[in-house]
This record gives sequence, C-alpha cells and structure tokens, in this order.
Amino acid sequence: MPIRVRFAPSPTGPFSLGNARTALFNWLFARHSEGEFLLRIEDTDKERSQKKFENEIIESLKWLGLNWDGDIVYQSQRLEIYKHYLEKLLKEGWAYYCQCSPEKLEAERQAQLSQGLVPKYSGHCRNLNYQSGVIRFKMPEKIVSFHDLIRGNIKFDTSLIGDIVIAKSLEEPLYNFAVVIDDWEMNISHVIRGEDHISNTPKQLMIGEALGIKPPKYAHLPLILTPQRQKLSSRFLQKSFSDYQKEGYLPEAMLNFLVLLGWHPSRDREILSLEEMINEFDLSRVQKGGAVFNQLKLDWLNAYYLRHLKTEKLLDYLKPFIPAFWLKDENLLKKVIEIEKERLKSLKDFVSLSQFFFELKDYPAELLIWGNSPPSKIMSNLEALYQLIKNKNESDLAGPELEAEIFLLAQKEGRGEVFWPLRVALSGERNSPPPLQIAQVLGQKESLRRIKLALEKLKSLNK
Repeated sequence: MPIRVRFAPSPTGPFSLGNARTALFNWLFARHSEGEFLLRIEDTDKERSQKKFENEIIESLKWLGLNWDGDIVYQSQRLEIYKHYLEKLLKEGWAYYCQCSPEKLEAERQAQLSQGLVPKYSGHCRNLNYQSGVIRFKMPEKIVSFHDLIRGNIKFDTSLIGDIVIAKSLEEPLYNFAVVIDDWEMNISHVIRGEDHISNTPKQLMIGEALGIKPPKYAHLPLILTPQRQKLSSRFLQKSFSDYQKEGYLPEAMLNFLVLLGWHPSRDREILSLEEMINEFDLSRVQKGGAVFNQLKLDWLNAYYLRHLKTEKLLDYLKPFIPAFWLKDENLLKKVIEIEKERLKSLKDFVSLSQFFFELKDYPAELLIWGNSPPSKIMSNLEALYQLIKNKNESDLAGPELEAEIFLLAQKEGRGEVFWPLRVALSGERNSPPPLQIAQVLGQKESLRRIKLALEKLKSLNK
C-alpha cells in the first residue's frame, strides 16, 4: 500500500508547538518513504471553528516549508459522505438515536462515580427506536488490540467505553466518526498523532470494523512536557506557534528543534539539515516517554542558524522587524548584518543591537571614561584617534595599517584608555562589536563626526 499520511488539525484554537511537531513528523515520514502528505482541516465544529485559526495553520506550515500534496480537504465540504455512512450504521443496527438530556447523563455519571465505576452511557435509548436526537454507536463489548508503531501492542476493554455519540445529527458528525471515514476515503496508510489520541483509537477501530473498513497503522507521539515534566499547556509554555515567528525565530531553527522533541538521529547530533532529517527519519527512533521543551536549546539553535545564514537570506528574514528607512541604504544594512549576526539570538534582537549604526542616541559624557582615567587623557586619546582616521583614505579604514597604528597608540596609552572611548564614541553603547569594525561600516565621515561629538561631551567634564 502506498504511504499516505495526513495532518488533520481543527481550526478551533491557535496552531500550537505540538501541532507543528505532529505535522513535521508526518511530513518527514512521507518524504522519507516517497509517499504523500495530505492536509485535512477538521472544521465540522461550526461554533468553534474560525477562519483566522485555519489561516494560521496554513501560514505556519508554509513558513516551515512543509508543503502538502494535492488540495486541502475540508470536512465541512464532506457532510454528504458522512451522512451516507451514518445512515448505513443506523440501517444495519450499529447506531441509534438518543434523546437523553444533559441533566440525565450527568446524574448517571455522578452515580457511577460515587460507586467507583468508570463513567459510561447506560444504554437507556438503545432499544427505544427514536427517529431524532444525537446518534450513538453501539459499542461491542470485547477486548480490542492494535499494534502501535512506537509503543508496541496496546489492548483496551471496550466494555468500559459504552455507546459513544458519533454525531449530533445526520448533518453534524463528530470527531471519532468523521476521522474513520476520512482516513478510509483518503486511503491513509499511517496515522501519526499525539499520545492523547490513544484512548480514541479503540473507538475508531470499532466504528471501522462495523463499516467493514480496514484500519490504518497507528503511531502515537510522546507528549511535549515542560522542564518540570508537566504537560505543555496554557498555564506553562504553550502558546500560538505563530508567536515564535513574531519573536524572531527562524523556520530552520524551529524545524531542527521540533524534530528533536521525541526523536533522535542515528548519531548524537544537535544540528540537522532538512535533507538529513528526511534521509534519517524513522518511527523506530521516536521515544515513548515525554519530550521535554528546552528553551535554552531553542535559543542556541536559533543563534546558530542566524550566524550561518547568508547575508542576503538573513536580510529577507529581517525586513519585517526593522524600520523601513533602514532599507534605503541596503549596502550599509548588509555591512551591519555581517558584523552583528554573531551577537543575534533572534531576529528581534537586531534593531536594539544595531540601532546605533543608523541613529546615534544621546549618551552621558561619563560613559566615555575608562576606569579612573582623567577626562583630559581620554580627550587626548580621542583626538589622536581622530587624526589617525582623518589621515586615511576611506578604503584604508579596513586595512591593516590603521589597525596597527591604533594598536601602537593602545600600547603606549593603555588598551582600555584607547579602545573604550572609541567604542563609546562610535556606538554610544557599553556593548557593541569591536570599534574598528564599527568604523569600517560607518565610514570615515560619520566616524569622524561621532568622535567630534564625543570630544564636545568630554569638554563639559573638564570644566
């Protein structure tokens, strides 16, 4: 049977980190096997499904580069198909209408809990022949087992499940029913999803068995946990996946981070290209235990990919994060990127780290002073630096001659007394790239202007 997998999110809430990991594992499995990766939007919940969440799913997959095969399948466009199968189950006695009120169902549930029983529907409406209401499936009472490609053999006693609701009406199918029909109709060979779906699997197997449907193979991925080994949720680190893009993470870093959440390559490596992921991906290397979310690892990976991106590519990623006027001088911007990318942890860092290249902010004169050096000495050193830079051609700022002359001055006057005030004069910051690199980017005219401003500031300290 050809390999066909699907990613089937519901557009009822933000696209999450767990959703992205599930999509990636399905995509890698399909690409490794030269199979197909299908996208299905499970939007039958009319009240909770929203277009904005659907758009977020699609845009997140595109951002990650997880292209799907064929057209997107929408459950809301397949209602007639579900109706056909529901009528078949009703006709053959595998399903029935139920009119039990929510109050009656809750009273039954509480009574069962008080007796220490597993709550399940009592079967009150099984033989009442109603012609309307919710539709329940007559759950066979048996031991059902299936082989999970990650966890091995799993068994369930379906007598503990009871008759589940599979549709609100003929036009309103519910998840456990619709997913069986979709996977069959779409020729899905493997269902790869989170371990929170394990309890749904026996329900789906029994519905499929009643319809004479051959089930797909199942693989349930480990949960993503907080560092405290709790389930990732809104109380802890869970947030919309699009937030990572807004915070300046690269898709390359996110893919590398996601693939290591519950899977490991053949050799102990942290950095994996997408091609390496495809070549090596195998469900046998997916762990059973929870995968711990590690923010430090994500930040480290993002910084790594930022450092190794080509300048032109990094510029494209930076465009949504920087002021528009910075793009007017693309040559300057590329020079800034070249020397700043070593310091970046995220794309958002670039503006705060690089702003001084485009606009020197005001800073106190005291910042120019190194240690206990008198202002007069700092002024003297800056005046010498001014002359050294002034006496060079523009092209010489990047040459070894100027660097050698400044180092000679530093040997004579002290490294801190020379390089510190030059750093501050050019950047207005305590932390920046090396001052000579800044001067090369700013050019001779702007470097001299900034040193002159620093000398004016120092005059106020000498009075």
